[in-house]
Amino acid sequence: MQVARRFYYFLIESNIYISLAAVLLTVQAQIQLGMQPHWHPYLFIIFFATMLEYNLHRLITLTVRKEILGNEKYEWLRNHTKLFYGIMLFSLIGFFIAFFLAKEVVVLTLLPIGLLTIFYSIPIYKKKQKLFRLREISVLKIFLIAAVWALSTVMLPIIQSEKSFDTQEVMLLLTERMLFVFAITIPFDIRDMEGDIKSNLKTIPIILGEKKSIRLAALSLCLFFALSFFHYYNSPLAYILPALLLSASSTLLFLFHKKIKKRRYYYYSILDGTMFYQGLMVIASYYYLCVK
Repeated sequence: MQVARRFYYFLIESNIYISLAAVLLTVQAQIQLGMQPHWHPYLFIIFFATMLEYNLHRLITLTVRKEILGNEKYEWLRNHTKLFYGIMLFSLIGFFIAFFLAKEVVVLTLLPIGLLTIFYSIPIYKKKQKLFRLREISVLKIFLIAAVWALSTVMLPIIQSEKSFDTQEVMLLLTERMLFVFAITIPFDIRDMEGDIKSNLKTIPIILGEKKSIRLAALSLCLFFALSFFHYYNSPLAYILPALLLSASSTLLFLFHKKIKKRRYYYYSILDGTMFYQGLMVIASYYYLCVK
């Protein structure tokens, strides 16, 4: 049991867990677009790009602000620094291999999304003797995260398939994905309020306050399911609605349950895990209810 727990914590801290979530959401998008789920090699790009970006963000933060190692949030990194650099190298090598093996059209699609993601973490220029990153533009951070997750996990299957899709269907799926990611990202901004105030960074929780921000997250989740319901209830994909309802309702519970919020890995296991399990449930619904 102890070994299994340590391995689970390793998956979270190494960002393998959230990278798998990105892969599952991409396969989920294939299903929602009416495609058969295919475990294409481009999914390796999604996996390693996510892993590289999240570890790169941590590396940049560690380089710019070494004092954060004393923070409880970075306890694992403080105790496993060499392992972290090994993981960083692994994700970098894996990304470049997958990148050079990918179709040119996939690479061209990922390039602007990748640049946007990189500039989210990497300083662009110095502002008043401080390094400036896109994430430091007031309010932009949360919308940037939601947009990048939606574009990368939805557009890549479309580009890879080289088929034409109904524009309305694609826009609906992008909006649904953005609403869900937006909802689960708000608690992260609430957690970071103290640091954001010191940095003079205006985020939604700082502008609205914690309670109103959580209500906004709940509203976003309700809109996500309402839009999904009207999108799929009268279509051949209606069988995925129970999975989406379970995903939305359980995420609502995680937003408001005080005891769950106090758990050690509330943010990186439970909130990030909502993406992992939504993808898993939709894929399971496809194979159980659709494939005979």
